[in-house]
Amino acid sequence: MNYQERDTHGMYASHSAGSDGPQLMGAHTLQGNPVLNRRGEALTELKDIVLDMHTGRVLFAVMSIGGFMGMGEQLFAVPWSALKIDATRKCFILDVEKDRLTGHTFEKDHWPDMTDPAWVKQVRDFYRQYTPLGAPS
Repeated sequence: MNYQERDTHGMYASHSAGSDGPQLMGAHTLQGNPVLNRRGEALTELKDIVLDMHTGRVLFAVMSIGGFMGMGEQLFAVPWSALKIDATRKCFILDVEKDRLTGHTFEKDHWPDMTDPAWVKQVRDFYRQYTPLGAPS
């Protein structure tokens, strides 16, 4: 299901077709949206988002790879600025090759400290995201 199909509140009803996507999105509609790379290869789906509670900005998208029906899956965080919406295909685009996704995974019961500046720098460098965290890209 894509974000428009998950919209139980009708917030996308007035969204004009052919634009770059909605200006605003409900957080509940993001979970499960497909993530493709620029080649159109399915990479994963969006599992969760991480908010900075002091600024109100979305910092990371959390996704998963591997596993079967939730067993053995690994999670990874991507800077929100690394994702672009594709309104035509109703998905997100992450400019990375499929085999690179295993670089920064973690267990669903052992999340990294996402406030640790060293961890943040490592992830942002991995996805080549150099704008300040939470800043509009």
